Amino acid sequence: MPALRQDQGAHEAAELARACSGEGLASAYQPIIDTVRGTVVGYEALTRFPGYPEKDPEVWFARAHRSGSAAAFEAAALRSAFAHRGSLPANCFLTVNVSPRLLPSPAVRSVWAEQGHLGGVVVELTEQTPIDSYLELEPHVESLRAAGALIAVDDAGSGYAGLQHLLALRPSMIKLDRELVRDIDVDEAKRALIEMLGLFAGRVDAWVLAEGVERVEELDALAALGVPLVQGYLLGRPAPPWQALDVDLALRLSSRSRTAPASTVRGVIEPVATAVSPGSAAALFAANPFLTDVVLLDGRRPVAILTEEGAGLGIVTPGMVVNVDTPVDEALMRSITRERGTRFAPLLVTDNAGRFVGIARMERLIGRMAGGLPTPSG
Repeated sequence: MPALRQDQGAHEAAELARACSGEGLASAYQPIIDTVRGTVVGYEALTRFPGYPEKDPEVWFARAHRSGSAAAFEAAALRSAFAHRGSLPANCFLTVNVSPRLLPSPAVRSVWAEQGHLGGVVVELTEQTPIDSYLELEPHVESLRAAGALIAVDDAGSGYAGLQHLLALRPSMIKLDRELVRDIDVDEAKRALIEMLGLFAGRVDAWVLAEGVERVEELDALAALGVPLVQGYLLGRPAPPWQALDVDLALRLSSRSRTAPASTVRGVIEPVATAVSPGSAAALFAANPFLTDVVLLDGRRPVAILTEEGAGLGIVTPGMVVNVDTPVDEALMRSITRERGTRFAPLLVTDNAGRFVGIARMERLIGRMAGGLPTPSG
């Protein structure tokens, strides 16, 4: 038995050495879709192993890690991913995966040097273990940016480590965790979290990409939330370059964007502090000098938006309440009917059960109405 294990180990080591040289590797490319235009705007390169009995990428990457060959193996996977870069369709980007802890390795750095300018390339940092030092990682990330690449962070919303990634790396693309996307159409809490991540992304000038979309209902919910990019088996499985989007799905997305007035209030919601009385609101203002608004709640129903002055004086002026699915143009038309003094106050937004979910500021509503959602460039 020990001899058999030894022979198997030697066989796996020989296979890994071949794979690290690029032998037996290939890449499949999964399309990334623009939810507004209903078009393919990018592809993610995923490593495949047609030359070996073992097909599971996780098994291969684990072997490479255990043997100390992780950098050489990842470099081979990157070279495979870039093999078809020259034929990438116009106005599409290419996403490649790399572990951030391997960015300083000469093997991985040599791949970037071989590619020259990295315009149209998105480098997705995928790491399941903690990063020891973001300070040490920074020069390598900045080197990629200087070469023209964009940085993406995977599995946003999956835990504290994901939030650390977002704050430290300030990526150009934020990929939502698959578990967050699953059943998004029936889970209000997941929708609220995606809305908050969308707000963060807007503040740091990043794209949100939802991966793992497998059902039409999930696609519709993400499009309604204003998530600009989606990816998943519903939209296309990993395949040889370069597959197009199914015509029916393309028409579904493009016709939705044409018939929607300008999307809904759901796409511009932002969180805000809440209180149950003017006195408790005044205490919140006193504790946080940067706080500008506090929403007064009656149970879970919103009543008013309080300013610091109003909270101190106990002044409560009922606010305008709108549903999350109210079209943006309708919300703006209702807003201008208010008295002059409150015409530009934020709107109080509720879900279909009348529960408070956030506020919609006039400047964001007007911006959405005037400019709509941007589209990515390669």
